[in-house]
Amino acid sequence: MLNSTDYFADTTDNNALTRVIDDTLRSLRISGTLLLRESYTPPWSISIPTSAQLADFFQLTLGISVVAFHLVEFGHCHLKTDDGHEILLRSGEMAICFGGLAHTIGQGNVNNPQSVATLLAGGPNIRHPRTQDVSVGASMLCGVFLQEQTGLNPLTAALPPITHLNLTLPGKLHNLSGVAQLMIDEMNAASAGQGYVVERLLEVLYAQAVRAHIEDSDHSAIGWFRGIKDPMIGRAIACLHDRPGEYWSINKLASEVAISPSRFAARFSASVGESPIAYLTKWRINLACQRIKNSGDSIENIARQLGYESQAAFSRVFKKYTSVSPTAWRAQEHLHK
Repeated sequence: MLNSTDYFADTTDNNALTRVIDDTLRSLRISGTLLLRESYTPPWSISIPTSAQLADFFQLTLGISVVAFHLVEFGHCHLKTDDGHEILLRSGEMAICFGGLAHTIGQGNVNNPQSVATLLAGGPNIRHPRTQDVSVGASMLCGVFLQEQTGLNPLTAALPPITHLNLTLPGKLHNLSGVAQLMIDEMNAASAGQGYVVERLLEVLYAQAVRAHIEDSDHSAIGWFRGIKDPMIGRAIACLHDRPGEYWSINKLASEVAISPSRFAARFSASVGESPIAYLTKWRINLACQRIKNSGDSIENIARQLGYESQAAFSRVFKKYTSVSPTAWRAQEHLHK
């Protein structure tokens, strides 16, 4: 019987876990921007469209997804998604909408929420929040993370549609409150280079939020987080990330973690929810999407770097996961630049 991740918590190979998290985060090429920083008194409501609609609004290139986030500096508000999910956000709490669902934030009953697109029509609303009526109102800091997303990154696939985080709680792996405070202090100071510094802090905030989710959430359910916290499966996944272009078989991976091939294959699938080879293939195609977009390497070279003996074999697998050929993918990316 497979042990729970609670058992593995103290024995996980932290070096392997760190390498895998680093790898998946780097693959996303995170950036971010702040959109709103303002105080509101009830009733008020702001509507935020889907991730795809936000991408259109910001005129982003193909393969860039938008993740909205909302931080309550003081007061409280409700976040409601179009599918009926509702979260109460209190002072010092943050919600990140990884699933890209349309949602509203606000207080009280408002029949016609104000569109965030309308608020942004005149440019970002970044002002120091007012402090009156803090007991019944809310001061909000809202923005978006931008990530290069192919749909094949195991980190984003494993994150919940909405992550609700309490920045006031200390953590061993994360320092959410410290990063958020640095960002707020930087905005209040209005010093030279403020925009650049805040953008870099947003990248760190995203990473710290992922760390907090790993540390604070229950990962007993089958999935990627359970897999990387299993000491044996986590080391095997790290091997795949460290050397994605190497020839990997069940036998070879099993030897890396000193377990029989049959036990390894069963344990990997029971933890992650898919076979080691299926996981490797998706990670390779995720890397291929990035390299086709961001490098000048030929398709043939990229295929060889990722362990494919021929461009034809690589193209068949690439099209299976992306619905287009590598050449068409590159052409689409250039068209949208």
